[in-house]
Amino acid sequence: MSTPPPPGPHQPQGSPGQPQGPYAQGQYPPPYPYGPPAAQGPYPYHPYGTYGRSVPVNGVAIGALVLGILCFLPAVGLVLGLIALVQIRQSGERGKGMAVAGSVLSCVGLVLWSLLVSTGAASNFWDGFKGAASGEGTAFALARGDCFNSSTGSLEGETYDVDEVPCDDQHDAEVVAVVKVPDGSFPGDDELADIADDKCYEHAGLYALDAWAVPDGVDVYYLVPTRQSWRFGDRAITCMFGSTDGKPLAESLRRDYMTLDGYQVRFLSASNIIDNVLYEEPEAYPEEDLAANRAWAKDVHRVLGEQIEKLRTQPWPEDAKAPVTEFLAEMGDSRKEWGKAAAADDADTFYAHYEKAYGFVDGATTVTARKALGLDTTVPTYEDDSDSGGEGGSGGRLDV
Repeated sequence: MSTPPPPGPHQPQGSPGQPQGPYAQGQYPPPYPYGPPAAQGPYPYHPYGTYGRSVPVNGVAIGALVLGILCFLPAVGLVLGLIALVQIRQSGERGKGMAVAGSVLSCVGLVLWSLLVSTGAASNFWDGFKGAASGEGTAFALARGDCFNSSTGSLEGETYDVDEVPCDDQHDAEVVAVVKVPDGSFPGDDELADIADDKCYEHAGLYALDAWAVPDGVDVYYLVPTRQSWRFGDRAITCMFGSTDGKPLAESLRRDYMTLDGYQVRFLSASNIIDNVLYEEPEAYPEEDLAANRAWAKDVHRVLGEQIEKLRTQPWPEDAKAPVTEFLAEMGDSRKEWGKAAAADDADTFYAHYEKAYGFVDGATTVTARKALGLDTTVPTYEDDSDSGGEGGSGGRLDV
């Protein structure tokens, strides 16, 4: 860049207006070989134009500075800073200060990360973050046996906040289990729903061994992780009882090994095993597939024999011995009918023994035995789900 002349008149040596030295008249020395520059006013002449062109800033230096400030990937920031210094030295670009600052900050970041990893502070920070997300009043904090009200007033859709309440108070739901899903990539909503259907009904049966004590209009619901909560380590499916008719639950439905005595657990366990095999009835009618129905009747006959023998050999309270004995005798009569159904040669014969066998299920002796053992005596009603097309009852899901 040229230097402006000092203020005031300036006249070179020699004759006014005549170039001096070896150049002839009409010729001009460099840097003006083609004549003097146009008048520039008070500003100096610039060889690159009126405004000039600034030297560009090295882009790698900018990246190094950004990574250094954010302390994100400090090793990458340090490498970028070193590369930028080499490029600036070769190209003459600006940004040396940025490259140096980014390298220094990245070195500091590397030291800090090393300390976090070596002392376990990084792990503690992540655990603390998840712990905060699992704090009281959130769906992540629910455990088996907890009762709560949904912040949305519904057990379907999405929720985060819940209001935990005593199970003796009115509540929307009661947790029966918390099932952990293996780590990995997000399995998808459908896969999580399949896992929940499979596990939650199983755990509901263990939580409420006495199915007669579960009111009509109560079914199984579940909380499942969303794609967003999965990113923060949410791997829990929360299984729960909830009302299907919008009416709140009035008491705890828990009837498991923690709340029942040994006699009650023994009786209920045998009854539930029998119920489970009865639920496996083939979808095809006997006139459509007699062989499948005969095979199922044979399984019922076998399971009844096993459970009757097990209950017969167990001790019972004095005031429950006679009622349990009568119950077992009636189950023996039912077993005989199932054996005859398993040997039926046609659908009509199968139906005749099938109906007699079912006539003993949940009969008067069952109610008397349950009463003697201190169990619920309200005979449940069974809905025909054959046309529903579903597999898990009428429950639903609640995403967190």
